[in-house]
Amino acid sequence: MGFFDKLKAGLTKTREKFTNKIEKLVIGYADIDEAFLEELEETLIMADVGMETTEKLMKSVRSGIKAKEINTPEDLKPFLSKEIANILGEFDVATKYAEKGTTVFLVVGVNGAGKTTTIGKLAAYYKKQGKSVILAAADTFRAAAIDQLKVWAERGGAQFIQHEEGSDPAAVAFDAVKAAKARGADILIIDTAGRLQTKSNLMEELKKIYRVIGKELPGAPNETFLVLDATTGQNAISQAKLFTAASPVTGIVLTKLDGTGKGGVVIGLSSEMKIPIKWIGVGEKAEDLRPFSPKEFSDALFNLDNI
Repeated sequence: MGFFDKLKAGLTKTREKFTNKIEKLVIGYADIDEAFLEELEETLIMADVGMETTEKLMKSVRSGIKAKEINTPEDLKPFLSKEIANILGEFDVATKYAEKGTTVFLVVGVNGAGKTTTIGKLAAYYKKQGKSVILAAADTFRAAAIDQLKVWAERGGAQFIQHEEGSDPAAVAFDAVKAAKARGADILIIDTAGRLQTKSNLMEELKKIYRVIGKELPGAPNETFLVLDATTGQNAISQAKLFTAASPVTGIVLTKLDGTGKGGVVIGLSSEMKIPIKWIGVGEKAEDLRPFSPKEFSDALFNLDNI
């Protein structure tokens, strides 16, 4: 099964809650009237698209009706598919790499969102491309996080940098960058910030990490990825707001899309946070984490063929 087919299969629960309800709505109405539009709005909200994004989509639908792009309920599905792809493609979803030397990714996210597993899968993705990868355990406040990351490193053939539990995360990041430069590594992925007790604590910790990384390797980190769990729906947007207030997040990694009916949160996240979704996960295997494609996602959501 190719990734697009896996994505389609992974979005089954979301389709039941979202596009299948839109199809039923289309069948139930002969014309587009105010009652139809109210039901459509309710469907979008219930699908975890979010209030702000729902309003944006409803405004587009009303404009589409006025411009005669939507003349019947049947016109709605392709129209929404196109609008959602446009929303998701508003920002550059391509991962940024260093022009030369080591590319550094900093990864943040609450414990339980799949952060450590995501780092392991990213490592496997780049190892498969023949790149040398180093993983650094700068989430030093949990021994379990260090041990779990070490297992992923060993499994994927990545090198591993760690200090003792409770060590200064910035010191781990510094040693990791020095090691990456000395060994000529292609990719360095730094795991950090597994907790969010106060924004100020996290802010200070990350500022220190950014300072030491940037001093040792100008331009790094090339990306700061925030890992979010799709099954939490609107809570993922709340988490994103907290983390983006504390760190300069450049891209979102959305995990566990295959286990939820709340996949509509993809649309809300991208639209409300003004941050691109760069990777999505639709399964347990390493190859189930892939770069995000707005058109691919929209086509899979509406059960269309990706051409």
